[in-house]
Amino acid sequence: MTSDSPGPGRKAQIDAVLLKLPGVIAKKINNLDAYFISDRMFACISGNGVALRLPVATATDLQFSRGDVVPFQPGGMASSREWIQIERAEAAEYEHDLPLFQAALEFVKAARGR
Repeated sequence: MTSDSPGPGRKAQIDAVLLKLPGVIAKKINNLDAYFISDRMFACISGNGVALRLPVATATDLQFSRGDVVPFQPGGMASSREWIQIERAEAAEYEHDLPLFQAALEFVKAARGR
């Protein structure tokens, strides 16, 4: 198992949160378990966290206001400023982040038309 691969139980718990959002599908991309809306990735599992794409201002605010949010750096590489990673010890706790996942989904859906 690579550092970017979650344990099967952890992935199942994250799937339970994200796949209940309307229109969301899961795919494997570049060794990441990723979540898509309208063929665009809005979240993925990476290491001990879940990364999601949000507007830059929101992503920056979350990094400064929450101790469990860090920049998304898949494989140690810097990502864009729109991507953050939420790191929770227990995957079931991602249920508390449902509004953020919904915001990421809406952001990516809206970006499609640009």
